[in-house]
Amino acid sequence: LFFVLPTFVASFSERFGATPTIREAIKSVLQLGIFVGYIGGISLLPDVKRLFGYHGAEHKTINAYEAGAPLTVDRVREFTLIHPRCGTSFLLVVLLINFIVSFLLVRDLPLIWRILSHIPLIPLIAAISYELLRLSAANYHRAWVRVLVAPSLAFQKLTTREPDDTMIAVAIAALLPVLASDGVTLGEHDPALAGGLPAESVPLADAQQAFV
Repeated sequence: LFFVLPTFVASFSERFGATPTIREAIKSVLQLGIFVGYIGGISLLPDVKRLFGYHGAEHKTINAYEAGAPLTVDRVREFTLIHPRCGTSFLLVVLLINFIVSFLLVRDLPLIWRILSHIPLIPLIAAISYELLRLSAANYHRAWVRVLVAPSLAFQKLTTREPDDTMIAVAIAALLPVLASDGVTLGEHDPALAGGLPAESVPLADAQQAFV
């Protein structure tokens, strides 16, 4: 859907005199459009909306922890939904790197080989994208890096929603035991959440979703 279909559809542009460069640009636009449309479409589903709420709670909790703020529901709620190391940003970077790699390595190949080339190139594209994401996160304090990553951060608004207090509590309860197991000295936090959130405090529908 995200690689084969755009490659196939973009190949028809050659019939109208498109150069390989233009064809690859069309493919990238199609990939981005399909991806955004897919995320936007599933975000209309009630269960996915709630999932994106938990995603937002995760971001808020990590942001609070990295800022040294108390890990309490009231304090975590104040933080942003956006995080520079989000997987959503990673996917957008993958699409960008895929365009560059395809342009440099496979643009002049026949259609069938351009399609098949996606399989062996996936590890290379993913590795480059991951390292770029790490590099940008490590240098996020630099103004020019913030400008470069602004589109990918804005893209996170598609996959996050403002969480309710239960979602934030779940995120905190998930993080605290991990920090403790890594030997991290916990700062101010809600002691009721340090051992994990009691099952009865999580809506049944959400608990069931976790095992699907």
